[in-house]
Amino acid sequence: MENKKKCVFAGTFDPPTLGHKALVKDCVKLFDEVVVAVLVNPAKTPCFTVEQRKQMLALDYAELSSVRIIEFSGTVAELLQQERTEFYVRGIRNGVDLDYENANFYASKKLDPELVAVYLPCPQELLHVSSSMVRNSLQFGTPIDEYVSQDVKAYIQSLKG
Repeated sequence: MENKKKCVFAGTFDPPTLGHKALVKDCVKLFDEVVVAVLVNPAKTPCFTVEQRKQMLALDYAELSSVRIIEFSGTVAELLQQERTEFYVRGIRNGVDLDYENANFYASKKLDPELVAVYLPCPQELLHVSSSMVRNSLQFGTPIDEYVSQDVKAYIQSLKG
């Protein structure tokens, strides 16, 4: 029997961006199953509810049957144990991201020595994209087309009105 490989990609996704979407599409090429976990972080006050973020992710990955969206509150080590995988995928845009992810990796590795971090570079044309850029654009009423998919944009617009 073939050994199925699964990875976890976790984040706040407040909201999901084109960068997140590109990363998951790369994950689908590498893994049989991709678990996208919306993290519930009590230290953060998101703009969108967990359910709204899950719905936006579902819109972005509707055509990808190997992608499963969940919510999770806890450590990465607990999440990987729950999902029975050691592969934790992170997107890297720049050196700041790499430093941040490495610090988190070493902390998580202490909790789960089996953890394997998989760092995937962001497509060059999306290096400027972040959820905070989307939130800022929404706050100031500027276009979000270059940051989110058309489906996510339409969903966000539907919430306004």
